[in-house]
Amino acid sequence: MAESWTFLTNHAHILVLLNRDPELRLRDLAEEVGITERATQRIVGELVESGYLTRHRTGRRNSYTVHPDVPLRHPLESDHTVGELLKAVGDPIVAAR
Repeated sequence: MAESWTFLTNHAHILVLLNRDPELRLRDLAEEVGITERATQRIVGELVESGYLTRHRTGRRNSYTVHPDVPLRHPLESDHTVGELLKAVGDPIVAAR
């Protein structure tokens, strides 16, 4: 039986999804990534706290802005940005709202 692993982390998956649709709900993100809502909430919080996302509150909903100029965290990739990662997976950078 083949192992089930991917090259991108759940953090990267959430960045890609929120770049594609900044108004996705945590429930929808969790379902797309294949993780729990609680894990999704933790990851989104970490991404906001680290400056990769900004959360915007509109009524009862959140929307997010991905910051493409922020460098990746690991020392092996720190000379590359979130925007480069998004381009590498075929996503255009969504303009800041």
